[in-house]
Amino acid sequence: MAHRQKTRRPMAEINVVPYIDVMLVLLVIFMITAPLLTQGVKVDLVEADAKPIEEEAKRPLVVSVEADGQWSITYDDDRTQRVDADELLQKSAAILQTNPGIPVLIKGDKNVVYDRVVQAMVILQQAGAPNVGLITQPPEATK
Repeated sequence: MAHRQKTRRPMAEINVVPYIDVMLVLLVIFMITAPLLTQGVKVDLVEADAKPIEEEAKRPLVVSVEADGQWSITYDDDRTQRVDADELLQKSAAILQTNPGIPVLIKGDKNVVYDRVVQAMVILQQAGAPNVGLITQPPEATK
């Protein structure tokens, strides 16, 4: 009786189940983190037919004045932080010292008391901002 040896042939199929599991985990992670990356402050801007500022290589320092009068500061990494008067002065002074010549902009809600916008402008001036711009919304954007 002849004995045949059975040789095992290598399996040529790729098991994709682990790859699908990894893909689904990554999908869930991205679904959770994507809304966190686009956080901001809800501000109803004033409508004005103003000329846009020239595009510059430097990103602006933006101070938001919300409808309830709270201040928020946003710079470079697009993280928005709520600040009070002292924090606004310290953080904006530090940013302006390390990045001289960057544009400084205020984004004020149209329902906020005008005094809060002026106070923010005064604090930015004390921090060393040579000039402060106001962000408005074009009238066509709301139609």
